[in-house]
Amino acid sequence: MIKKVSSNDARIRRHKRVRKNISGTSEMPRLNVFRSNKEIYAQVIDDVNGITLASSSSKTLKITNGGNLEGAKLVGKDIAEKCKKLKIEKVVFDRGGYLYHGRVAALADAARENGLEF
Repeated sequence: MIKKVSSNDARIRRHKRVRKNISGTSEMPRLNVFRSNKEIYAQVIDDVNGITLASSSSKTLKITNGGNLEGAKLVGKDIAEKCKKLKIEKVVFDRGGYLYHGRVAALADAARENGLEF
């Protein structure tokens, strides 16, 4: 019998495939996105040194419903402001294996509107 691959396992495989080609440096770190049903998270990562430079989430911002578009926009704005303080202007966007649609796209658009380039 053929087993159905879970959607999260498929997402992880897509993410690994993408991560072979993109990597963050100190000059141009990686903006990683993770979304769950209730929350959305964003991290700016320097893969060369293996450190997280900045992070933001709907949980730390205490957004009542972080699993919607408005929560994603607020997280995108917050991560862009934190990057400005660290003098980071350009990042590599890592969608984490998710489709560039909905909350992931809203977070990316909000980060772009607030000064990040990718």
